[in-house]
Amino acid sequence: MKTQMKNAFVVAGGIMAAGLIAATMSMTVSRPANATPAFSQQTGKPCGVCHQNPAGGGALKPAGQKFKDNGNK
Repeated sequence: MKTQMKNAFVVAGGIMAAGLIAATMSMTVSRPANATPAFSQQTGKPCGVCHQNPAGGGALKPAGQKFKDNGNK
């Protein structure tokens, strides 16, 4: 009975450790940005001003499309 409890703790600990490692890796893996930070650099405004996604990249809002159509100026 004690051996079964010990094995259960080892298995549960391993599962928890694997989950913690997976969560940590998912937070640290990065991907390249698709946006140019020119507007943000010129104005000091956040990416969400031009992009639907507040982090930047992806679909543009009307202000972002206008900025893009105007040659990023």
